[in-house]
Amino acid sequence: MNAINLPEIVAEVDAAFRRYEAALIANDVTVLSELFWDSPHTIRYGLAENLHGADEIRAFRAARAGIDLSRDLARTTITTYGHDFATASTLYRRRASGRTGRQMQTWLRTPEGWRVVAAHVSFLYYDFPPGYDFPSGEARA
Repeated sequence: MNAINLPEIVAEVDAAFRRYEAALIANDVTVLSELFWDSPHTIRYGLAENLHGADEIRAFRAARAGIDLSRDLARTTITTYGHDFATASTLYRRRASGRTGRQMQTWLRTPEGWRVVAAHVSFLYYDFPPGYDFPSGEARA
């Protein structure tokens, strides 16, 4: 049985996730492209796109408008399985528009480092329950 949530592996994935989040907010296409596995097997299902392969993901990133990217995260959960596989899930609220959504990523340790091999991003068509707060301890990018 693989060890779940070894502290040193969680720390590694958390650092990769935080790097991804900072690049997302900054619209740093170079880093965003780097952090997705450079493979035709990589998948990203987004708000209005279904991207199959690193080439499609890079093309999307290059064409995407850099508006309403700043967001607050809540309930970020990183779960690692052994030394080489992890998931990262988070809820978010975009600061400018107030739109809420969720994001899930599957991370794999590669020779180049931790890379996203599958991702799903979607808006929620409802707000979080009244009184729900984005904790100040979460990443704010």
